[in-house]
Amino acid sequence: MRRCLMIGLALAALCGVSTLAYARPPTVMNSPGYDRRLQESRSQLGSSPTTTAPADAPVVKPKRSKKKQPN
Repeated sequence: MRRCLMIGLALAALCGVSTLAYARPPTVMNSPGYDRRLQESRSQLGSSPTTTAPADAPVVKPKRSKKKQPN
């Protein structure tokens, strides 16, 4: 019984420690060329006169429900 408990605690500790690792995929990196193109495209979109204001959402009244009678 005691041996199973120790094995269980060891496995729990191992799982707990393994979740502390922070890994990042190798594709996540800074790319000056991509950042520059992204900034240029955003600046072109920002100066575009075809931007429109968002439409106002219709106001919906909350539905009233009947109160339940206590038993």
